[in-house]
Amino acid sequence: MKVIKRDGRAVDYDKSKIVTAIEKANKEVRSKERATKEEIDGIVEYIEELDKKRMLVEDIQDIIEEKLMELKKYELAKKYIVYRYTRALVRKQNTTDESILGLIKNQNKELLEENSNKNAVLASTQRDYIAGEVSKDLTKRILLPEKISKAHEEGILHFHDADYFLQPIFNCCLINIGDMLDNGTVMNGKLIESPKSFQVACTVTTQIIAAVASNQYGGQSVDIKHLGKYLRKSKEKFKKDLMESYGDKLPQDILEGIVQQRLKAELSAGVQTIQYQINTLMTTNGQSPFVTLFLNLDEENEYIEENAMIIEEILKQREQGIKNEKGVYVTPAFPKLIYVLYEHNNLTGGKYDYLTKLAVKCSAKRLYPDYISAKKMRENYEGNVFSPMGCRSFLSPWKDENGNYKFEGRFNQGVVSINLPQIGIVAQGDEEKFWKLLDERLELCYEALMCRHYALKGTRSDTSPIHWKYGAIARLQSGETIDKFLYGGYSTLSLGYIGLYELTKLMKGVSHTTKEGEEFAVKVLKYLKETTIRWKKETNIGFALYGTPAESLCYRFAKIDKEKYGSIPDVTDKGYYTNSYHVDVREKIDAFAKLKFESQFQPISSGGAISYIEIPNMRHNLKALEEIVKFIYDNIQYAEFNTKSDYCHVCGYDGEIIINDDNEWECPQCGNKDHSKMNVTRRTCGYLGENFWNEGKTKEIKARVLHL
Repeated sequence: MKVIKRDGRAVDYDKSKIVTAIEKANKEVRSKERATKEEIDGIVEYIEELDKKRMLVEDIQDIIEEKLMELKKYELAKKYIVYRYTRALVRKQNTTDESILGLIKNQNKELLEENSNKNAVLASTQRDYIAGEVSKDLTKRILLPEKISKAHEEGILHFHDADYFLQPIFNCCLINIGDMLDNGTVMNGKLIESPKSFQVACTVTTQIIAAVASNQYGGQSVDIKHLGKYLRKSKEKFKKDLMESYGDKLPQDILEGIVQQRLKAELSAGVQTIQYQINTLMTTNGQSPFVTLFLNLDEENEYIEENAMIIEEILKQREQGIKNEKGVYVTPAFPKLIYVLYEHNNLTGGKYDYLTKLAVKCSAKRLYPDYISAKKMRENYEGNVFSPMGCRSFLSPWKDENGNYKFEGRFNQGVVSINLPQIGIVAQGDEEKFWKLLDERLELCYEALMCRHYALKGTRSDTSPIHWKYGAIARLQSGETIDKFLYGGYSTLSLGYIGLYELTKLMKGVSHTTKEGEEFAVKVLKYLKETTIRWKKETNIGFALYGTPAESLCYRFAKIDKEKYGSIPDVTDKGYYTNSYHVDVREKIDAFAKLKFESQFQPISSGGAISYIEIPNMRHNLKALEEIVKFIYDNIQYAEFNTKSDYCHVCGYDGEIIINDDNEWECPQCGNKDHSKMNVTRRTCGYLGENFWNEGKTKEIKARVLHL
């Protein structure tokens, strides 16, 4: 049995701790009031015979008190209660020593592995983690209602980002970068005027990103369409300088050639500034800014040609990668890239198809960009195309006082996720019981989300000037509260969910990819969305249903439920739950069918949704990926590739892993032969030639080729 401590840690059951606690109370009472050894053993035996996989420490203590009362040991029970209360007071004084000291000594395994983007050995990162541990402690003990804390510990729900809840900061946002570049901003008390060139605009953009990232806990997104104006400014400046210097002495074609040469150099340097600044800047939480660049070739933007040049350069530099400390080109974690597919670049003969071909080539080698279909997004969001926030959540359409849609400069207040499989486990196939339990747990989620809302209410603009005073979100006066942005749907509160597949298996005995399972899954998701709509009507706050809340949460919920309910085939036995509405990774389904099936859930999860497909190393088979990209444009709003490619974890080499003369896999760069420290995609036969594309087969056959 596992015992769940008050801080959420699971420890092995130890009966000696029960015996010791009762014996300490025994010493405080008269001899005739004491519990005998046999009576103490009886209490221990009763607890053990419950045969639970996990118990809260509070529940064990409640049982001890009840049993002492049954034995008519009233004085002893009173002493035990006092002892318990005294220990609680000690805990309230300090509950973070162990976790913090473990962090400093690099012994806190949970924190060391919590975030792959944060190096927990660094002093700056440790400083953020220490603050986070204090915040989590105060959140559980004082800031959250006890029933919400208990629901989080039992895996009924997940209260995201408790390590930042102590402070009045929000989750993620769309930076209003256009306003900040055009109208200037202020950082560290210094005025930053509108840039006069592309290079300066890129530098200012990265400084804004770093400042914003340091004052919120989620990601942020930047639409690069706002940079096109500054590339044109650079071009005009180069031309003006040459005309002033040489007048009519230079032939027009030579003058234009020099301008283009300088512009190309400026473009390369500016994009390199963005890429290297983002990857070398460190925010106050000890990591690179969690930023997404939205590669949006908007047809209505007057600077579309300049934006096409910027997107091309971003993709070229991302494909090349960034050198690590060993001088090897590797894939940087940030910025994330999202490429928008329009009619003019969806690989059907459009003017900008060359950019999409470059994007596909980049995806094959570096995983990014992800893809958004402007066609499908317009269907789902009242004709609008806009970036998800850094956390992959989407805002709902919102109009300003002039009736214009606005997305940039808006944000997410916070996220709470519900554990759907656990409801299915408890309901045991009884649908009436399931819907009743779902309602009860949704109300808990609502209360938890409102805690997020109330934590932000009353926050003043001076808390984060870059957000509230200088343009990232608003331009408020000093001392003004942010309250007006918390209502009316301007910002969102997100209800996430995990395990639609497992829930369907538990309630219907089949996958949600079957007809019966699909009907049930769609019904559940629609009910969740209707609930968020009802909450919005009741509160005037922008609640939204959010798919894909967190990969790590899939493991946390499954671990809790396995310990509590045991190993359930195709549910808890896997060690993970399937994220949101996704098809389970073990199902045999081709890439096209997966995307088509999952596309129906994205409009329901309008607060955020992304689908992905896993494919083998396709660097030599780009035409296959192009087919999928074309399919994405017509069928699904948001999708990404998870490509399986060779990679050496020793030196960072990501070319082809070779087979040496001894018939062993070997990294050609550093000589590593340890399989546990490399990814190799061709384990079946070791064929190292070029993949081929069979043009004579149908699309259905092509789809299956991707999973060979």
